[in-house]
Amino acid sequence: MEIFFEEYMERLHDLHHDFVATFEGLPLEALDWVPGQDMNSLCVLVVHTTGSARYWIGDVALGETSNRNRDAEFQVRGLSHVALKARFTALEEYAHAAVERLTIADLPAARSIPGRDKQTTVVWALLHALEHTGIHLGHAQITRQLWEQQ
Repeated sequence: MEIFFEEYMERLHDLHHDFVATFEGLPLEALDWVPGQDMNSLCVLVVHTTGSARYWIGDVALGETSNRNRDAEFQVRGLSHVALKARFTALEEYAHAAVERLTIADLPAARSIPGRDKQTTVVWALLHALEHTGIHLGHAQITRQLWEQQ
């Protein structure tokens, strides 16, 4: 695997590790707790983040349809710690297999964004998956802090 993709997977793994730390040790009630109006639970943040990353890596960068239902990601409730961790594990396994099929020469290639009348590049889609994960990691960290302060 080329160094860019090795580093990519390391960054993705680190983000996932930190994300898992946001819900480890919390009671199940905390995973579905919503800190305020127009905010998301830890459960929703995990499902949405992993769904989005799979979309940008697979659907966009590789053209592999995931049949993602984005709206359903925001309705999820009742998933255990084990189920949430499994989402990160499955995503990393998928991402690893995906980037093994890419080369540095593929990064500037144009890709259509499914459901949108827009195009992007492979590298933009891959980097956006990391960026989006990092943003929601911050949301999850704040959600945990709010849970612990209530």
